[in-house]
Formats: sequence, structure tokens, C-alpha cells
Amino acid sequence: MERLRVLALGGSLRAASTNRMLLGAVRRLAPASMEISLYEGLGRLPLFNPDIELTAGLPPVVLALMAEVRASDGLLVACPEYAHGMPGAFKNLLDWLVGMPDFPGKPVALLNAAPRATVAQAAVAEVLSTMSARIVPAACAAVPVLGGSLDEAGLAADPWTATTLLAALEAFAGAMADARREARA
Repeated sequence: MERLRVLALGGSLRAASTNRMLLGAVRRLAPASMEISLYEGLGRLPLFNPDIELTAGLPPVVLALMAEVRASDGLLVACPEYAHGMPGAFKNLLDWLVGMPDFPGKPVALLNAAPRATVAQAAVAEVLSTMSARIVPAACAAVPVLGGSLDEAGLAADPWTATTLLAALEAFAGAMADARREARA
């Protein structure tokens, strides 16, 4: 069977983001049947403005994001919480994807590196649900990544964290395989 392609979307611009670290740990733990790539263009996306598409066409960086999303079987999202909400840069990324005709039904797993930060997690879930994403509850996980206590290799090696993330990946793989079969039917 063809490998499942997952696009990991980190919601922070910080180089030392705990959410990016968590996504890196997931990438290390991914089974051979799953390829996880990390989206690197968050800080390069222009501010969303629908007039851009009408006047000049979509910018290349937006077209590249859409191509990565289109090519993926699912999206893995880890987004921090700032001031009881999702960061503006991440909301901007989602705004660019709202009109994608092949986004509805896309399987999504939500990871939370700060389990007490539930407001942003709920906001991300609300926006994705509004966009008709298929959020996979069994693939969503909260893993407390305490500032500086572990790096991504340490997170992947931690027994509790690895068990939690592997269970989420297994559930996500099943949902993505189901979505792939439905699309081919």
C-alpha cells in the first residue's frame, strides 16, 4: 500500500516552539507506512486578502501551501495559545485554505503541547470544523511539553509520551486510510 502522507502544521513562528518540538517527536515515531513532512512557510504567507486572488492571482507561497495540503492524506496540527486564542499567523494560514475545493473531508489530528491551553485548541477545532475538515478525535492528544525539559528526541524516547503519540498516529492512520478508500470509491 502507498505510504500515507501527512502534512504537519505548527502554529508558532518561534524557532524553539514546543509545538514544533512535539511535531518533530511525532515525525520520529511515525511508522514506516506514514511520511510526515513539516510545513515551513508559515512566516512567509502574506496576510489573507481575497482581493489578491482576484487582481494578481494567488501568490506562489500560497499555491505551494495549497499543493502540500492537496497532496497530503491528512493534517497534523499543533498550535499554541496566545491571549486565549490561536496565533494570528496560524489563523492566516487557515484563512488561505478556506476556499480550497478539496479541503472538505480532509482528516485532521490536533496535538496540544500545553494541555491547560484549551481555548486555542477549541478555536482551531471550531475553524477546522467550519472548513469541513474531518477531525479525528481518537487521533487528538495532549502531551505536556514543559519548557526546555526535553527535546524532540527526548519526547520520542519518553515512554508515556511515545505511547500516547503512537496511539494517536495509529488512529490517524486508520482515518486517513478510510478517507483514501472513500475518495477512490
